[in-house]
Amino acid sequence: MKHNKKNHATFEILSGSKARARIIDQRKLPHSVQFKDLRRFSDACRAIGDMEVRGAPLIGVTAAFGMYLASLEAPSKPAAFQVFLKQSAKQLKLTRPTAVNLAWAVDKQLEMLSGDQSVLAVRKKLLANAKRIADDDVRYCRKMGENGLRIIRAMARRHPKRPVRIMTHCNAGRLAAVEWGTATAPIYAAHRAGIKIHVWVSETRPRNQGASLTAWELSEAGVPHTLVVDNACGHLLQEGLVDLVIVGCDRMAANGDAANKIGTYLKALAAAANKVPFYVALPSSTIDWTLPKGVGKIPIEDRGESEVLRIAGRSQGSTVAEVHLSCRSTQAKNPGFDVTPANLISGIITERGLCKPSQLKKQFKGGKKASAYA
Repeated sequence: MKHNKKNHATFEILSGSKARARIIDQRKLPHSVQFKDLRRFSDACRAIGDMEVRGAPLIGVTAAFGMYLASLEAPSKPAAFQVFLKQSAKQLKLTRPTAVNLAWAVDKQLEMLSGDQSVLAVRKKLLANAKRIADDDVRYCRKMGENGLRIIRAMARRHPKRPVRIMTHCNAGRLAAVEWGTATAPIYAAHRAGIKIHVWVSETRPRNQGASLTAWELSEAGVPHTLVVDNACGHLLQEGLVDLVIVGCDRMAANGDAANKIGTYLKALAAAANKVPFYVALPSSTIDWTLPKGVGKIPIEDRGESEVLRIAGRSQGSTVAEVHLSCRSTQAKNPGFDVTPANLISGIITERGLCKPSQLKKQFKGGKKASAYA
């Protein structure tokens, strides 16, 4: 991604005697761009748990590299080495329970332990596989952009005299992946193709990841956008000011039910009531085939109440401070996600193409690419 006309990777594996990863500390955005290096296994756990990195694809990439870091700290005897890595895998999986990419990436790394191999050989495989998972994320997000572009292009043909108006939720952009993002990948592809677009960015309380992250990266990319409070989105949909909604996903069940940042379900309900297409963009690694349905079944992360009761911002000077929003005796509940039922989802955008929720199994299990319907 570009910042101040310079290219910065959201996640970059740096070579050396012992590889390390460099991340953007997303908690500091948009007020400052700060980088951190992940050198130890505990760094990777902290980065995921404290949301220095977030977004299902990037969590998976970070977890894969975290397993490599664990291997550097593991005992050198093969049996103890394997036990240490399996314990590390359990610890990593507990950092964020909803995003399925986390467990998926960790399990992919555990597959590297099979067979009679030296510790050094396994470490090399873990590093190579972490790089492969990161490279695949870039490729998958680029394909999602190309596939979703067909939807935006078709919408632009229907409304040639004005921009295509797209609503987002939370941040499913470049900051949520290694590059491109999921929900924003079609937006960036359309912008690069010269299609006129305008993005409605909802602030996405309680952490304001729309206001802090999506608005920031769209600004850096020069994509026209307007920030709105979450509660304005139903009004915008009702007034006919939105052509389509595109959101990301942290876990999708086999039937197409989709868990995403809290507040997504409300947007889906409002979109359905006003006959506005509602799309979910995700890589195949985000689909949990072990869950027949998601509503009432996908575990919902319950985060700390401080995210609801406090907020950080910059004063008129240069000071960034955290302030209380409510009286100190008030308690808060902070579910991190909600689940949108498949019947409210118009279509799913993956690296394989476009499909209806009912076509999801056929697209991935049957090996046949679903046809476009935009």
